[in-house]
This record gives sequence, C-alpha cells and structure tokens, in this order.
Amino acid sequence: MGLGAAAGALLVALGVLGAPPGAGAELSGVFQELGTSECYFINGTEKVRYVQRYIYNRLQYAMFDSEVGHYVGFTPYGEVNAKRLNSDPAELEYRRNEVDRYCRVSYEVSTPFITERRVPPSVSISLVPASRSQPSPGRLLCSVMDFYPAAIQVRWFQGQQELSEHVVATDVVANGDWSYQLLVLLETPPRRGLSYSCQVEHVSLEQPLRRHWEMAPDAGRSKMLTGIGGLVLGSVFVALGLGFYVRKKSS
Repeated sequence: MGLGAAAGALLVALGVLGAPPGAGAELSGVFQELGTSECYFINGTEKVRYVQRYIYNRLQYAMFDSEVGHYVGFTPYGEVNAKRLNSDPAELEYRRNEVDRYCRVSYEVSTPFITERRVPPSVSISLVPASRSQPSPGRLLCSVMDFYPAAIQVRWFQGQQELSEHVVATDVVANGDWSYQLLVLLETPPRRGLSYSCQVEHVSLEQPLRRHWEMAPDAGRSKMLTGIGGLVLGSVFVALGLGFYVRKKSS
C-alpha cells in the first residue's frame, strides 16, 4: 500500500489572559492545530482511499474517510464540527471528490519520481580495525550507499559459500535526499588466503552486484619468500657460471 500525505499546520501562541506578549515576554503555552490530507493506493489507482484528519495538540478530534463518506467526531468538540460539516451538502461533495481531484491527480504527478524511480547503490568493502580488547585482524564492513527504493538484500560470501551466520546489519537509513544507506558487518575475522564477497540485490540492478576482498599478503613473509627466491636464483647462476668455466678450461 502506498501513502502520499500532505499536511499543513497552524501554530498559535497565546499570552497571559489572551494578551499579545511583548518583546522578550514568555508565552503561557503553545497550541497546535493540524490538518492532514492522506491518499492510500492499492494496485496503482485501481482502489484509492482519501482521509482528512483534524488534530489538536496530538489528539485527533474529527476525520473524513472516503470509504465512510462523511465526517466522524472523536471528541465532544469534534462531534459538534462533524455534525456541522455533514449538514453542508457542498462540503461533503467536495470531500468525496478528493479521491479523483486530489489523490489520483497527485499519483500521476508523483509516480515517475516515487514509484518508478530507480537509483543503483554504490558498494564498497572496508576492514574495520579491531579494538584493543580484540587483538584480531578486524572485521569486514560492506557499505551500501545512496540507493532507491529502500528494499534491498545484502549477503556475505566466502568463496562461493554464503555466510549466513555472524552477520549484523543496520536498519535501512534514509539520507534525507530520497536515497538510503545500509551497513552490513561480517563479525567473523577474515583469514589470509581466502576470498570474501559482498553481494547486493536491488530492483535497480539487472543482476546481483558483487564486491570482492582479499587480505594482503603478510609483509614479513613476502620479504622472506623474496629473499629465498633470490638466493635460489643466485645459486643457479653461480652453478651455470661454474660449469661454463670448467668446460672452457678443459677445452
């Protein structure tokens, strides 16, 4: 079910005994009157529901629901206003027509940006250093950033084997610019010589997106292997040179 909502709020500050406060004077209270217009869509615009709510200080006191067809009051004040509005045929006709005039028109305008918008994620893998209390190589973090819509699936693999355990994910977080982000941590420390992959599946991608990561070779071991290789290679050259000298001298 999709929801489009438009809300307008009127904030009224009243001074002591109703007198307007002077410059720098403290207010005796803040009172909020809020009206919201909501549209609910099922299977596109096949079924549309329009709801108008009236709220005072977070308490809903009256509502119009297109599925009901008239105003309903929830407090004594709301009941009085609902009765007054229901006695006005022009007001009721106006609200009942909001399904087509407001909701369906808004859906056509908003659909390209909301329901049809697709933004692929950017994916990266980083090694999170271990803390002092955990003297380990660290943990792998898959950062999935700036995607839309919010529905997404992220999985960790070691080689071709999925790692379903020891995986922790944040909630999908809205960035405030019509995009989302998600962080997925592999709690098992990575091991040298193994390949790790973060796989992301999203409606904006034609096929799953994978990012691979391998631990860099140990620097000390790499230097030792390089030294051994150089020693072996040097011995080969010495043996070849000695053999060439012996053959030349014997001739």
